[in-house]
Amino acid sequence: MTVLPDDGLSLAAEFPDATHEQWQRLVEGVLRKSGKDVSGDAAEDALSTKLEDGLTTRPLYTAPETADETGFPGFAPFVRGGSPAGGAAGGWDVRQRYLGSDPARVNEAVLTDLENGVTSIWLSLGGPGGLPVDALPRALDGVYLDLAPVSLDAGAQYADASRALLRLYAERGVAPEAARASLGADPLGHEARTGEVLELAGAVGLAREAAAHWPGVRALAVDALPYHEAGGSAAEELGLSLATGVAYLRALTGAGSGSSALGVQAALGQLEFRYAATADQFLTIAKFRAARRLWARIAEACGAPEAGAQRQHAVTSPVMMTRRDPWVNMLRTTVACMAAGVGGADSVTVLPFDHELGLPDAFARRISRNTSTILLEESHLARVIDPAGGSYYVEQLTDELAHAAWEFFQEIEKAGGLAATLRSGLVADRLAATWAERSKKLAKRREPITGVSEFPLLSEKPLDREPAPAGPTGGLPRVRRDEAYEALRARSDAHLAATGNRPRIFLAALGPAAAHTARATFAANLFQAGGIEAVHDPVSVDAATAAEAYAGSGADGMAVLCSSDALYQEQAEAVAEALRAAGATTVFLAGKPGTSAGAVDEYVFAGCDAVAVLSSVLDRMGIAL
Repeated sequence: MTVLPDDGLSLAAEFPDATHEQWQRLVEGVLRKSGKDVSGDAAEDALSTKLEDGLTTRPLYTAPETADETGFPGFAPFVRGGSPAGGAAGGWDVRQRYLGSDPARVNEAVLTDLENGVTSIWLSLGGPGGLPVDALPRALDGVYLDLAPVSLDAGAQYADASRALLRLYAERGVAPEAARASLGADPLGHEARTGEVLELAGAVGLAREAAAHWPGVRALAVDALPYHEAGGSAAEELGLSLATGVAYLRALTGAGSGSSALGVQAALGQLEFRYAATADQFLTIAKFRAARRLWARIAEACGAPEAGAQRQHAVTSPVMMTRRDPWVNMLRTTVACMAAGVGGADSVTVLPFDHELGLPDAFARRISRNTSTILLEESHLARVIDPAGGSYYVEQLTDELAHAAWEFFQEIEKAGGLAATLRSGLVADRLAATWAERSKKLAKRREPITGVSEFPLLSEKPLDREPAPAGPTGGLPRVRRDEAYEALRARSDAHLAATGNRPRIFLAALGPAAAHTARATFAANLFQAGGIEAVHDPVSVDAATAAEAYAGSGADGMAVLCSSDALYQEQAEAVAEALRAAGATTVFLAGKPGTSAGAVDEYVFAGCDAVAVLSSVLDRMGIAL
């Protein structure tokens, strides 16, 4: 066996380094073959992807493009993690959420989950359908409170719920230094969700009590989920969380509070931040890293840089969850959980795959908790400290996202702070504009939703779940990626219930399978996304057979031609005439607008507004909700 000398030389030392310009020239050659005659930076731009917040994902990242020094894990600016060991000791905290008003059922679920991998409890209390505050002891019966941290989400009742938990600690003999909890006081987050204004004084008093007597308890939550669920981008979510955190710091350390005011370091220790983790894995990784960097900058400006390690709770995004084909949500939440863990989140909540359908069953909760278990125990994801560190792309994306978030944070501060901008409508307007732009991408399937806008399964049997408690209303709206398609599918469901059949469209495929398969598949996916059954029988038609095939399809006045451009020129006009003679009122063509102009009525193509097309088709079929 030959042993290479340990002289520090790279195995690639004998090969010349490729330059960026050489790579660009190769890109230019590939693009020219696809009909794009561009060169230099323009060639690279052609392969770039525009993201929200003015960010761009480029096709190649190299060392000279990386961000400034990110420091070391556990040290300011904490980009690489809040502790030197990262999650290597035990991984992230697996935090399960519990809804419902029956304390016995909640208790059963809590005990089952704690026995099978969950490490902390997130309880929803108060409000209509929520767990009553006075039922908290029953819900936590049998729980070792010195071992299992508890996180509360009680909205306007946060003070009562917090005191009930602290009283329970005392009654069960839990030493103050052994208690681990997040009391969840978040007046500004509550205002964002409901429009109800709560004074900060109660939360401030709770934080002072926790700081004085309960060293392992954090009183305030900075919940960015209301902004994410209202359609906000990653930078907007971060900017609004910074504005919330700063507002709480001002209240906790306020000069008018006298001797009872907390010091900056103690105030920083009273906050826990909650962010959404999405299936965009790199953006999620960058978001959690950028959040720590930004909060470290706040702590530095406040004179306590050593206390700037942000405590982070990740929740898999409710916005990305779908009601149709909910099984795909398992994949989405797995990617989101992985990204949150790689990004350095301290606690991770994986929402059950049936979250949007109602209260989860035992199977859904099991899959939820096992998602973290597989990533931690089998994939060993937490055994590497800051696994994304050093990635040119992740480092650059983290830097760009941090700058975009800081710019929005400054805009909020200049406008008077979070409370003022919530009440003036600035926040709502900004988030609405962001969601409107994203909705266009969803409608055009530029942002595909598997099982909904792409590859829907009309024969899918819906899951039946007990309704979940209604969420708070009155503040910012709650949006979902699938909402436009869900409305279309609901119209189809109503038609199915009334007639026994779904609305149908006939696929008139011309020529052999090699000529029509791609566009027939495209058209079938498109119309099925609106709950319209695509009938592709027989496999191929021509002018002589189209009329009979259409008549036997049961189509509701609609047909779509599917084939190659060459066959369209030869057969489209004659086949379209045959379809109209058989009763088709509208003939679509799957292809570029203008193809076989005059022969067909409308076009469907990649990038068309699918929601508008499908809504129009259902209207013309006379199908209303």
